[in-house]
Amino acid sequence: MNFDTLLTEAATRTSPFLMDQWTGKVHCGDCITLMDKMPVESVDLIFTSPPYNLKNSTGNGMKDGRGGKWETAELVNGYATHGDEMPHPEYVEWQKACLRSMMRVLREDGAIYYNHKWRVQGGLRQDRQDIVGEFPVRQIIIWQRSGGINFNPGYYLPTYEVIYLIAKPKFRLAPKANALGDVWTIPQDKDIPHPAPFPVELAQRVISSTTAQIVLDPFIGSGTTGMAAELERRKWIGMDISDDYCKLARDRINAVKRMIR
Repeated sequence: MNFDTLLTEAATRTSPFLMDQWTGKVHCGDCITLMDKMPVESVDLIFTSPPYNLKNSTGNGMKDGRGGKWETAELVNGYATHGDEMPHPEYVEWQKACLRSMMRVLREDGAIYYNHKWRVQGGLRQDRQDIVGEFPVRQIIIWQRSGGINFNPGYYLPTYEVIYLIAKPKFRLAPKANALGDVWTIPQDKDIPHPAPFPVELAQRVISSTTAQIVLDPFIGSGTTGMAAELERRKWIGMDISDDYCKLARDRINAVKRMIR
């Protein structure tokens, strides 16, 4: 066995002490750069919802800074440090690079729950297959959230998002979790100072349906995944490039910690 192989195996065998520098913290910075510093196969579960690139749109929702019928929609202004309007080919390559880094840090019995949104572009469905096509998608979960911001006369108002279950070969659900089915009706959270938060209940459902002990969210935003992990008594790691969102996430997670003490 050569020296490079020994180094690879040592990196794979992640000690609890080594992960202490990552868990229970919101790390501010580019998620790919941060994940590439983490040990390989060091997390059990990833639940995340990246920016959707909604302002780069041919539709009636966010195009040219308009919010369709809802002119006051939070996402009209983009995120704190991200305009949500990348050229589509660049956005696809960015998201694939993010998923590759996620796959690197994910254990062989782990899974990524990748929350995204289908939409209509140029009169045809955009189902994000151009992003997830190279990854082992095992199932699609429908998150029925109701409501929406795209009022287009060419198609019905979208009222759901999708969660791609990207699973490594040995991934298994917690006992009896398969009874949850693949359509989850969970209302959106409101009155959160973030343009696109998902509800704590959604993150809790994902986490509680697995036996994962370390949960990562590379786009932690308002801190929802960390909050859900605390409620489920699991370890977590959060990342965000925005200083404002990092502070927001820490504040909301700390509030949950105080509540459950």
